[in-house]
Amino acid sequence: MNTYQADQNGYYGEFGGAYIPEILHKCVSELQSTYLTVIESEEFRKEYDQLLQDYVGRPSPLYLAKRLSAKYGCKIYLKREDLNHTGAHKINNTIGQILLARKMGKTRIIAETGAGQHGVATATVCALMDMECVVYMGKTDVERQHINVQKMKMLGAEVVPVTSGNMTLKDATNEAIRDWCCNPANTYYIIGSTVGPHPYPDMVARLQSVISKEIKAQLLVKEGRDYPDYLIACVGGGSNAAGTIYHYLDDLRVKIVLAEAGGKGIDSGESAATIQLGRMGILHGSKSLVMQSADGQIEEPYSISAGLDYPGIGPMHAHLAATKRATVLAINDDEALRAAFELTRMEGIIPALESAHALGALEKVAFLPTDVVVLNLSGRGDKDMDTYIKEMERGDD
Repeated sequence: MNTYQADQNGYYGEFGGAYIPEILHKCVSELQSTYLTVIESEEFRKEYDQLLQDYVGRPSPLYLAKRLSAKYGCKIYLKREDLNHTGAHKINNTIGQILLARKMGKTRIIAETGAGQHGVATATVCALMDMECVVYMGKTDVERQHINVQKMKMLGAEVVPVTSGNMTLKDATNEAIRDWCCNPANTYYIIGSTVGPHPYPDMVARLQSVISKEIKAQLLVKEGRDYPDYLIACVGGGSNAAGTIYHYLDDLRVKIVLAEAGGKGIDSGESAATIQLGRMGILHGSKSLVMQSADGQIEEPYSISAGLDYPGIGPMHAHLAATKRATVLAINDDEALRAAFELTRMEGIIPALESAHALGALEKVAFLPTDVVVLNLSGRGDKDMDTYIKEMERGDD
């Protein structure tokens, strides 16, 4: 049977693999040979599931958004990952990876973060497991996600502002990889999305697949069938989307809609719409679509959302786009802001700016009245209040 899952070498079609410096070969090959044995073991599953239930607060609700449904003429369910401990889906992955790191005898954790949610989730599990934690974060993101930086410090993490490039997620990832090269023996790198060398894209997708596993069970109760007509999620690196669609990848009854960050418009020169603008390249250890100049230099991405301004895309999503399994829409800043305020006013839920891009896709799809739609609300809007306040002040002018 054809599958949209990764093969044993970490390839999704022509995308994926592990392109790494020699110094990291031992770390990555050790991870490749260990991760499946550990995460499929009964001991791991028991501890992981218990922590998801008692610490994270899973299962997250599947909420029927009645007013939103009425507006778009279909039945829209929101998968409420914003209600997780730490306020986003990121914690599902960090708990799984820190249990793996502990099993592998690692004592020091490093991570990269853009919006800060992955950094907070990593610092949280390091506090829980009493491990040293260093988080790399672009200086631009440190400034626009000030509260999350303070949370990480309060949790005991060292936050390292990165001043290279345009000082955002790509640059933070570069620094984290440099650190890993210097400290391979005792350090485990918790990557926050479905990017990086194999096995990270597959491992993160598996750890986030708790989302689609729950959707199946919840829809069965609410709709009498375990699949929706549409799944909608935002994509930067792609971890919340991978978790949302994981158990439906090979179910062709389910249409997949991915919303990437259009920034100020695809043709504006200020965008992070990697699937639309990227071409085949290698970034951070993986072959995927990459925003690059004619001579292969990485282009600087832009998005109003700190979690979506990455110049690459996870290999799973590049493959889904290339094979037309997923429809990819670029949602610009203004559309995302409008969608965020719409959800807030209609349902009393303030979404993260990342999730607002998924909400912005609703007006671009022609739904039937019988359609059941599940949209992953991947995070809450606390961290984006400064941006929302500026938008409200602009509207008052």
